[in-house]
Amino acid sequence: MTKVTPFLMFSERLEEAIAFYRSLFPDLEVRDPGRGGPDGPIRSAEFTMGGQPFKAFVGGPSFAFSEAVSLYIDCEDQAEVDAFWTKFVEAGGTPVQCGWIRDPFGLSWQVVPRRFIELVGDPDPAKARAVVDAMMTMQKLDVAALERAHAGA
Repeated sequence: MTKVTPFLMFSERLEEAIAFYRSLFPDLEVRDPGRGGPDGPIRSAEFTMGGQPFKAFVGGPSFAFSEAVSLYIDCEDQAEVDAFWTKFVEAGGTPVQCGWIRDPFGLSWQVVPRRFIELVGDPDPAKARAVVDAMMTMQKLDVAALERAHAGA
């Protein structure tokens, strides 16, 4: 275990969340699932997703996620962005803005292509600003549109 591990407090449906996250990251590994009775649903678990360890617990209806904490997916290219985005939407996720999407369990994710990071890091402030301005108009990030904004600045 790492020294610091994110702890996710779900209001309910942890077992469904883990199954969905496994569809995103097939190598997801669950350790120590705690069930509510011998045949009950998973109420607590430790798992590793995308190489990151997590702890999770069902805390009840008084717990809700907010955009104050999100999970960031480093995508190699537009195809990977599209693949993740499609899985979120098909599962009932809610697109927000600027590459953010809320999963069906309320957790916010940022689905970001590496090219965005390269473009926004341009030492020319006008080019970097043009990329940010373009990103602010998007829900799912569009690499081609970001590159056009960069080139046009």
